[in-house]
Amino acid sequence: MTITIIGLGLIGGSIALDLRSQLCISVLGVDNNKVHQKEAIDLGLVDGIVSLAEGISVADVVIVATPVDSIEYLLPTVLDEISNSTIVTDVGSTKGAICQQVAQHRNRNRYVAAHPLAGTEFSGPQAALAGLFRGKKNIICDRELSDSEAVDKVQALFSSIGMTTYFMNSTEHDRHLAYVSHLSHVTSFTLGLTVLDIEQDERQIFNLASTGFESTARLAKSNPKTWAAIFDRNSEYVTEALDGYIAKLTAFRAAIHDKDTAMMIDLMAEANDIKRVLKKNRESKQTES
Repeated sequence: MTITIIGLGLIGGSIALDLRSQLCISVLGVDNNKVHQKEAIDLGLVDGIVSLAEGISVADVVIVATPVDSIEYLLPTVLDEISNSTIVTDVGSTKGAICQQVAQHRNRNRYVAAHPLAGTEFSGPQAALAGLFRGKKNIICDRELSDSEAVDKVQALFSSIGMTTYFMNSTEHDRHLAYVSHLSHVTSFTLGLTVLDIEQDERQIFNLASTGFESTARLAKSNPKTWAAIFDRNSEYVTEALDGYIAKLTAFRAAIHDKDTAMMIDLMAEANDIKRVLKKNRESKQTES
């Protein structure tokens, strides 16, 4: 089987690394960045670098692993050029706009809209990690619009790198991800900006930073171009999530400003219920494994 991966950053590179370790799979890479091309070869992520046209022509499966705005641009072109037996999938963190872009394409049935829920705050081929996807979840959206055989093969592909697949529609996906992923990144970026403002005058502040700050601010190191595209494509639901977040933040600010400890305790006790949700999620993962 020949798999062509378009985009050799963290996600595309990590998928390439895991797939290339399997028997009878050849992994080809497509990337416009010459530095990324060399790094992908030097790091052993792919068997070779090819042009987009060649990568499409020889592939059994094409994986589009570029930023979401680029996926929207590339996907129609990829679908234009595939054979009747080729399967196309993507790894975009938003799905609605991407699916809409190819909704009327004659080869829509050969496309499987996917989103592997894994990553780090780093980017580029050097960020690629073997085993990044093991034990993680993969989402396939709008499966009724894809050939069942294509869905089965894409599900099997993600299963082979350790993922469990769930199904939902693209609108549901984008709304849920706004709350559990995209909001977290906005919060981390905002925390980074706020602390950097203080750091300009108070150089000692980072000497006091603990692991709590490090973990909360970690996502602020994420690639700005990648995340600007995600926020743009999921603007409606990210804005909805931010409205709810700002309302809770405002309530916290009022309680702290007014020294209303009873309200602070109530808000934090309510937030503590997240332990129940996280525990349920861990138990679900253990059951699946």
